[in-house]
Amino acid sequence: MAATFRLLILLLIVVVPPFVRAARDADAVVSRIAFGSCANQSAPQPIWDAVVAFDPQVFVWLGDNVYGDNKRPFRVFGKERTVGPWKNVPRFYPSTEQELRRRYQLAKAKPGYASLRERAQVIGTWDDHDYGLNDAGKEFSGKVFTQRLLLDFLDEAEDSKRRKQAGVYTSHMFGPEGKRVKVILLDTRYHRDPLLSDGTILGDPQWQWLERELHGPQSEITVIGSSIQRNGVIFVSGDVHFGEIARFDCGVQYPLYDVTSSGLTQSVDNSVPIVFQPIMRLLAVLAPTTMRVLNPNCLYKSCTTGQPNFGAIEIDWNALPPRIKLELRDVEGRSVHSVEFPISELQPSGALAMKKQEHAFQRHCTLETELPWLTQYWLALLFFGTIAVFIIAVVLLAITCLSSILTCSKKTKKE
Repeated sequence: MAATFRLLILLLIVVVPPFVRAARDADAVVSRIAFGSCANQSAPQPIWDAVVAFDPQVFVWLGDNVYGDNKRPFRVFGKERTVGPWKNVPRFYPSTEQELRRRYQLAKAKPGYASLRERAQVIGTWDDHDYGLNDAGKEFSGKVFTQRLLLDFLDEAEDSKRRKQAGVYTSHMFGPEGKRVKVILLDTRYHRDPLLSDGTILGDPQWQWLERELHGPQSEITVIGSSIQRNGVIFVSGDVHFGEIARFDCGVQYPLYDVTSSGLTQSVDNSVPIVFQPIMRLLAVLAPTTMRVLNPNCLYKSCTTGQPNFGAIEIDWNALPPRIKLELRDVEGRSVHSVEFPISELQPSGALAMKKQEHAFQRHCTLETELPWLTQYWLALLFFGTIAVFIIAVVLLAITCLSSILTCSKKTKKE
């Protein structure tokens, strides 16, 4: 499932019949949850005004809550070569404990975020940049002090079990019986084996903890190879610097939604000059995907955005039946993508179950890796083909110009 939804960071929201999650008062009914990731502490963060205006009872950090590592310039040649065949130094390197603490303090002092902390309960996990180093796993030597600094940033109690364990995974249960929400925050860094290995992401202790968590309050969904049944699972994730709402219908007997919110400051569109942003949006819409939701409530009917964004979950407990709304909102607080449906849709049902058919394309069921090769890579082929044609055209133009110059030169000499 992680591969299907590209969940580099997973927040598993488990709904005990029907679905809820509360803030500081564990028995309070929660109807609004916001979440986000990828917030550069050195960049302006106007999006907090929109988050505060949404008035969430809980805000969930999904990682890259600060950018705690450092990046050397992109260099192929020179004394410090960070890319290419002659690379001799890593492009990313960690900060000192003092510097990382300063960056957390800078993030915590942002006026908009300070206002949010006064209104909502803030919980969260981390990803690589706040863990301490880009793409780092269990081999990172600074993880003990970076864990302490993250928990300080999240105002974790000094006597919290989370401060004594190896890793920042945790769970929260909110709301009264009948309107409870359990939030399981996974740590995909502290115990992760090296990339491209056949090792683990969570590590044995976290897997064992997760199994115990899934044997908690009665529910009706099978999660991560467990035989325990739970109601209403929704995945939310971050990391990738774009937002998307995806759906998978062939996992369990109801639709599985994944809302990716990334980032609060870092985004694909803002990484390129403004004149190229429409091209980036067009490519995002045209990119082959089998899981992305296509919905009239989404901009351009395709639920993906490259602009700064935050995620929102809104629950209407007064509706009959109760309804849930999943959204991505922009820096102005406008809903750019949303899906809404009855909570009962997140219950196992033979009527909603889809069976995967061999050798047949099924939207929200066929994996992207199962698409024909040409379908998977046609955009890449078009992109690199265009570059190749452009280079060939430039070379031919240069040859033509040089040939003309030589011809004119010869004629001049003859005259």
